[in-house]
Amino acid sequence: MPHSGYIGPPKTHAASTAKVVTLEAEAQQVLDELFSEELIPFKLNVGKLTKASEAYTLHFYDSRIHSAKVPLTKGHSFRDMVREAVLARVAKMSGPLRK
Repeated sequence: MPHSGYIGPPKTHAASTAKVVTLEAEAQQVLDELFSEELIPFKLNVGKLTKASEAYTLHFYDSRIHSAKVPLTKGHSFRDMVREAVLARVAKMSGPLRK
């Protein structure tokens, strides 16, 4: 039987995929903590996490707040940077925040 040339879907490196999933999960934990501590007025869920050269962007499944930039800062944990970025982003919002 001749080979069609299709070799299947591209293989991903487990380590790089796991790192992104781990950061998304960690960001979601921070969001859950902020909500349970009543520091943000509504629950946020991470849609995806993208990385640029100097910052991550958290994209949310929410119509009130679409994203927050998390700067990559040496000497600070990702968790602390997410917390700071989300609190700063929510503070910039105006109008009714509860849904």
